Amino acid sequence: MRNRITELFNIKLPIIQAGMIWCSGWELASAVSNAGGLGIIGSGSMYPDILVEHIQKCQSATDQPFAVNIPLLYPDIEKHVENIIRLKVPIVFSSAGNPKTWTSILQKEGIKVVHVVSSARFAGKAQAAGVDAVVAEGFEAGGHNGREETTTLCLIPDVCQAVNIPVIAAGGIASGKAMLAAMALGAEAVQIGSRFVASEESSAHLAFKNKVVDAKEGDTRLSLKTLVPVRLLENEFALRVQQLESEGASNNQLADELGRGRSKRGMFLGEMDEGELEIGQVSALIDNILPAKKIVQNIWTEFLEARNEMMSWRVL
Repeated sequence: MRNRITELFNIKLPIIQAGMIWCSGWELASAVSNAGGLGIIGSGSMYPDILVEHIQKCQSATDQPFAVNIPLLYPDIEKHVENIIRLKVPIVFSSAGNPKTWTSILQKEGIKVVHVVSSARFAGKAQAAGVDAVVAEGFEAGGHNGREETTTLCLIPDVCQAVNIPVIAAGGIASGKAMLAAMALGAEAVQIGSRFVASEESSAHLAFKNKVVDAKEGDTRLSLKTLVPVRLLENEFALRVQQLESEGASNNQLADELGRGRSKRGMFLGEMDEGELEIGQVSALIDNILPAKKIVQNIWTEFLEARNEMMSWRVL
C-alpha cells in the first residue's frame, strides 16, 4: 500500500508497533520492521546507555526503517536526543509533552517526527509545531491516556478534520477489521500496542503476556485520572488505587502509592499482584502469543479480506 504514511517512513505496510515501556525493545522493533511495518523502540524505560545498545542492536537486526519513542517528560531527554541524532535514527515518535521543544532540532538532522495526541486541539498544536504526522490515540488504549476520554471512533475523524498532516490511529486496534475501520475514518495507518505486548519478541515478562491473553471484557480500567491517567489491568495494586480514588485521596497520596518502579515490577519483572500492568481494552480480544511477523501478517491479511468483502457489497 502506498499513502502519505508509507511514503513518509519508507515502509511497505501502514502498521506501526507502539513504543511501549518495558515491552518494546530492539527485538520487537526489528521484527516488526522486517515484517514490513514500522517497529518502535520504547525509550521511556531505558537509561541513555541502554537506549544506545537497543538502537545499535536494532540496526544490526534490520535494514528497514525503525523509530524510537521518546516521552518528552523523560528526565534525561537531552541524552536520548543526542544519541538518536548521533546514531542516525530515521524516525522519532514523541509523546507526553510539548512537541515544539525538539521537533525542529530533530528535523534539521533529517529525522521525521511524529507526536502522539489525545484530542483534536492538541493535534492542531502539534501541526503548528511542525511535526510530520500525529498519532491520535483513543481512550481505549493501554498505558498513559488522555484526560478527555475520547474514544478512537470519535477521535479519528475529529483529528483528521482538524489537521492537514497524516493521521495514525491508535487505541483499541488489534485486528485487520479494526484497522480498516480506522482508515475508513481518515487515518492513513494504525499504531498497535497491546497486540504486540503478547508477541514472542516483546520484552514483557511471560507472566504479564499470559495475563494479557487471559484478560476478559471489563478487566481494564482507566485509573489515576487526577494524577496521570493510565489504563491498567485489575490486580491488587490497581484495586487499591481505585479504593484510594473513591475515598478522595490527594494526588500526593496517589503518587506515594504509585511509588517508583511500579511499571517495571509488573510488566518487566512479572509481579502480577503489586506491579502496574498497563494494557488496552482490546486485551479481551487477544488469546495467544505469536511471533511479531505472524501478527503483522494476520492483521494485513484480515484487512485485505475485510476490504474486499466490503467492496463486493451490492448497493441498492
